[in-house]
Amino acid sequence: MKNVLLALTLGLGLSGCGLVYKIDVPQGNYLEQDQINKLQPGMSHEQVSYVLGTPLLKDSFKDGTWYYKYSYRPGRGKVVEKQVVVHFDKAGKLAGIEAPDFKVPDTLKAKAN
Repeated sequence: MKNVLLALTLGLGLSGCGLVYKIDVPQGNYLEQDQINKLQPGMSHEQVSYVLGTPLLKDSFKDGTWYYKYSYRPGRGKVVEKQVVVHFDKAGKLAGIEAPDFKVPDTLKAKAN
């Protein structure tokens, strides 16, 4: 009788372990396709910032390169990550973007250096 009671107690105690609540963790700049569609070649820093928000990182070594990154870690499930890299020319105008997770218009595709 003791063994059955012990097994029942342990079984009920361990069955609750799978019910632990895990929070969803969004981090970075949440971007959508319609924001990418609003970008036009020749836009200023301020205009790009207005459309996409403040970049997560402005590259100190490549002047005129901004990085937008988004990561969503659900409590249960697959992690979603998206990245957009914005390039400006020497005059501070939008030259192109790299966005593998979005459809980029041909006029904005970044040229390989």
